[in-house]
Amino acid sequence: MSDHNTLLTTPLNALHLELGARMVPFAGYSMPVQYPAGLMAEHAHTRNAAGLFDVSHMGQLRLVGPDAAAAFESLMPVDVIGLGVNKQRYGLLLTDEGTIIDDLMFVNRDYANGGDLFVIVNGACKAGDIAHIQAKIGQRCEVIPMPERALLALQGPQAVTALQRLVPGVEQLVFMTGGNFEWNDAELYITRSGYTGEDGFEISVHQAQADALARALLAEPEVKPIGLGARNSLRLEAGLCLYGNDINTTTTPVEAALNWALQKVRRTGGERAGGFPGADKVLAQLDASLPLTRKRVGLIAKDRVPVREHVELQNAAGERIGEVTSGLIGPTINQPIAIGYVEPAYAALGTAVNAIVRGKAVAMEVAAMPFVPTRYYRG
Repeated sequence: MSDHNTLLTTPLNALHLELGARMVPFAGYSMPVQYPAGLMAEHAHTRNAAGLFDVSHMGQLRLVGPDAAAAFESLMPVDVIGLGVNKQRYGLLLTDEGTIIDDLMFVNRDYANGGDLFVIVNGACKAGDIAHIQAKIGQRCEVIPMPERALLALQGPQAVTALQRLVPGVEQLVFMTGGNFEWNDAELYITRSGYTGEDGFEISVHQAQADALARALLAEPEVKPIGLGARNSLRLEAGLCLYGNDINTTTTPVEAALNWALQKVRRTGGERAGGFPGADKVLAQLDASLPLTRKRVGLIAKDRVPVREHVELQNAAGERIGEVTSGLIGPTINQPIAIGYVEPAYAALGTAVNAIVRGKAVAMEVAAMPFVPTRYYRG
């Protein structure tokens, strides 16, 4: 972990301290892990009302130029060229071996007519991601980091109620779309998305106006501040990968069960098949001509024993068959849940496996994800 003295801070740092947050080092930043209400209350509040998260540690960048989409598509196994204006998509930067450098979100803000592709990458990966994108496609389009922008996430079933009071019109957005809005002369770019499994929004705002916007949102009766602890438990219940835990440069998209993120147009037989780093391996895994050695699965424990990352998974004979990559007691379902990797023979739903916690076998079962139904607003 970084020394607290060398940690970066977000534009909301003073607000977190004022609200009594417990700060921890995360992705090189001092970030709020929880507020006085505590993780369980924060988790429940997001599921039932609206939670405000500071995600300003994440990297925001613009790709500018008529070739931006084709250039960006050359780095990822996803359809960038076919993405409509103000539509958002999940993407994966890959190594030449077809493993995951980072997962990200991007929006087509009309790059073809003088706009840009707006890209949001993970905080811990942002310096490397920006350097990678610059090195690979910097000749084809402008790669412009936006360190001056803060990012807030407002998540939960009442997020729309609270946000539309301040920013009328946001209620017209549907899941994975975005638009330009204004609040007190501040230019906002808002997408209807997030990483909790709930309806909600991500708001890009200039750092100079971030504190005022956060305070205005917290003044709404539905909204409370939420830390990284509940962000983690919410995304885990939603079955969403955390980069560094569940996906990294040792995992391919197919091993990670992210096939849904690979559009048909980029797959074998598609009109723009392949042409991305590691395409031969990724497409062979997708087509099952290259057998997988492991697969990401959801797991639910029978007993109330938390099963954390790096716990070994075994079969009934006591042989190692995999490992847990994320795990905790899911506050909403009140059962221990985990994400992990197992040998393909053990990946079918309902398969019994044992997690070895402090030398004792904890019975688990392979389960469907998400563990808690998602509630995205699709219109």
